[in-house]
Amino acid sequence: MSASQEDSMAQDPSKPETIAPEHPLRWRMLAFLSVAMVLALTVWFSTNAIAPALEIEKGFSTGDIAWLTISVQIGFVIGTLIIAFTNVADVFNTRKVFAVSALLAGVFNAALVFMPGGFATALALRVLSGVFLGGVYPPGMKIISGWFRSGRGIAIGVMIAALTLGSGSPHLLRSIFVAQWELTLYLSSGLAVVAAAIVYFLVQDGPLDVPARKFNPGYIFETIRVRSTRLVLFGYLGHMWELYAMWAWIPAFLATVYGTKSLIGDYLDLASLVTFLVFIAGAVGCVAAGIFAERIGRTAATSWAMIISGSMALFIGFLPVEWTIVIAVVAMVWGASVVADSAQFSTALTELSDDDYRGTALAFQTGIGFLLTIAPIRFLPVMADSVGWGPAFAVLAIGPALGTAAMLRLRGLPEATAMALGRR
Repeated sequence: MSASQEDSMAQDPSKPETIAPEHPLRWRMLAFLSVAMVLALTVWFSTNAIAPALEIEKGFSTGDIAWLTISVQIGFVIGTLIIAFTNVADVFNTRKVFAVSALLAGVFNAALVFMPGGFATALALRVLSGVFLGGVYPPGMKIISGWFRSGRGIAIGVMIAALTLGSGSPHLLRSIFVAQWELTLYLSSGLAVVAAAIVYFLVQDGPLDVPARKFNPGYIFETIRVRSTRLVLFGYLGHMWELYAMWAWIPAFLATVYGTKSLIGDYLDLASLVTFLVFIAGAVGCVAAGIFAERIGRTAATSWAMIISGSMALFIGFLPVEWTIVIAVVAMVWGASVVADSAQFSTALTELSDDDYRGTALAFQTGIGFLLTIAPIRFLPVMADSVGWGPAFAVLAIGPALGTAAMLRLRGLPEATAMALGRR
């Protein structure tokens, strides 16, 4: 462990709340940044939301849609690892990194409508969208950590809730504009541009923001070398094994349950609407987990979330498709718990890492986590086609089981007192 990390761990648990964390602007900055996160992340699942239209209009197969989703993940990994190795989010102004990245993510998302070419072009554009989304998510968490020490878990929980809403909003757009898939893409891209403007013009640097003193590409390996941050990383990987595969394929599963039913004539597609409600539940879960984590500790909150989400994964796919209401309720419980722990892993990392390189540590952990998501996103539809949704979703429960074990191990370490002001 580095000397600066030891100092941070030794000081944080007993450090009283200072004037800086109580800055009167901190909640306003959280509101601005959360709105920007909602708007920017609409780009992420835009192609999943319009998958049926892409299959008809462009002749894409289900496997092609899976690769379009994976390509965003691949691009995101590339973007976050570039940030991690170059310390971009720490050496340069993080707000500007966020703004430029959101703008370019929106541009490449909209290009899917008018760029000539087939599947290969679409794949390249989705990779580029993912690359620049890598400059939105981790930097966003780093910006807000500069405004909060006490209550940081709640603040980042609100941020991840915003990310969840942003990721799910294309399904809401699609449920309204069922036959106008181009409009869904244009709206999501326009919202990303608005997000860039909000962060550039309205968000300020926080009083706890500490720019890196020097370029240090090797810092990312501290996350692996130090036992406490390594366990946070393992817990996060278990969480990520489940999260994005669930988010990517719950729409397809719900489509098999609800078919083409609509609530109002040909509008408000039921499967898309229920999918959006799953994401809404996730946003609520993020905030609730942040509140609980500040009271009972990060390791306890993350463990409970993973136990619940893993349990939902084990049986939702085995429910009879006629149980439409039960499936909707279980899906929303799964949606609430599957992402509830996400912010607490990120918050724990900011508490256990050097303040100078919080952005680098967050980018590295996020990049490795999203790299892992590629495998379950790809194999889950293959399993669903061959053995059904039940076994396919059940495999996702492996991640929460291993993640819970890592967090309980972390709870027993003395370094864990640096989290949640001593509440582990």
